Amino acid sequence: MGSIDNRTHGKGPLTLAFDIGGSHLKAGVLSPAGDMISDRVRIVTPKPAKPKAVVEGLVGLAKQLKHFDRVTIGFPGVVRRDTVYTAPNLGNKLWREFKLAAVISKELGKPVRMLNDASVQGLGVIEGRGTECVITMGTGMGFAHFLDGRLAPHLELSQHPFKGGKDYDEYVGEKALEKIGRKRWIKRLHKIIGVLETVVMYDTLYIGGGNARLIESPLPANVKTVSNEAGITGGVRAWDKRMDHLFEAPPSAFAVAAEHTR
Repeated sequence: MGSIDNRTHGKGPLTLAFDIGGSHLKAGVLSPAGDMISDRVRIVTPKPAKPKAVVEGLVGLAKQLKHFDRVTIGFPGVVRRDTVYTAPNLGNKLWREFKLAAVISKELGKPVRMLNDASVQGLGVIEGRGTECVITMGTGMGFAHFLDGRLAPHLELSQHPFKGGKDYDEYVGEKALEKIGRKRWIKRLHKIIGVLETVVMYDTLYIGGGNARLIESPLPANVKTVSNEAGITGGVRAWDKRMDHLFEAPPSAFAVAAEHTR
């Protein structure tokens, strides 16, 4: 389990990609081209999903995979650089300002980049032309937005009130699916597709996550379901140079003040 075929990756760094979800923690090792070159391993997300328990789970998965040069984390919430600010489906209070990327970097001895999980999934599927959106259907609903391949500032759409006092997570998340059944859940999803088409005016909408497999045709021509594996395989693109600005340290207050006096 977790073996890697080193003949398949060619020259360049290998990326260990973590996909953190409300139900499972998943990991795999990617070639420089973004191909999965290891078994995809996973464990059930600890309950409660305290940071220490999740870190231990991720380190355990990494030990199964062994050979990698850098790490990408897809996290279900608002993250900036190495820090988590919200984690709606894991526990906001538990995760507030937890420096997950820094902790994992110390544990594994490798550089780490962390993005919202829908953003990572999007990096694995977008074509890089026009306005592209990604929603992920799992424990909750993730959202990411791209313009000509560049990731827009993160919008935690899942927490926005949608209908009847319910936010998007409550309207089409896992609990809603279990309560109302597949047929009604798909109708709700189509309502959300219509709202996003009006609000974002996307050229293409991609729907991923574990529950995307339940979606039936027909869908609009510019709406596509994608493999849940993209939540892993997008991990390589997080290291593209065009993403560097997201991980650079912000300027100090002194530097900003000095710039304004010039």
